[in-house]
Amino acid sequence: MEDQQIVDLYWRRDADAIGETASKYGGYCRTIAQNILSDRQDAEECLNDTWMGAWNAMPPHRPRKLPAFLGKITRSIACDAVRSRSAQKRGGGEYPAALEELGECVPSVPGADREVEDRELERMVDRFLHTLPERDCSVFLRRYWYVEPVERIAARYGMKENTVKTSLFRTRRKLRTYLEKEGILL
Repeated sequence: MEDQQIVDLYWRRDADAIGETASKYGGYCRTIAQNILSDRQDAEECLNDTWMGAWNAMPPHRPRKLPAFLGKITRSIACDAVRSRSAQKRGGGEYPAALEELGECVPSVPGADREVEDRELERMVDRFLHTLPERDCSVFLRRYWYVEPVERIAARYGMKENTVKTSLFRTRRKLRTYLEKEGILL
């Protein structure tokens, strides 16, 4: 089924929308959740929450790119689950490691202006990513959006792990410089 047809099902409040979404994008969203949560059962719960999140968001929202829309919902739910779990106990997984790596080049914004600042930062990072060569951009997104382990990224692109780490380090450094030029205080 085409994405627009799936979105139309949501807008008609047709329960088949969830089944069609799970059929077409279940693997994609499961991978995102699994990379962040590192637990199959938690990832499955995250998927159920993703389908409910999509159901609650449509209408009024009509996404132009359904996979990106679903990926963002999945990622947000999975990240919230990690934060909740981390509040109870500190622990492994790729998500805390990826956050720590990004901490050197992406500012933390306290206070009420956080949502506005986050949206502007998101736009700046998006513009920055469009300046990168395709492979550097893909490696960066695989690590920090999909939260893939370095080993998997290296295998995907036929690179050595150290090459991936070096690429990520250099891209983070470029991002920091870019954000500083844009007036973001780090």
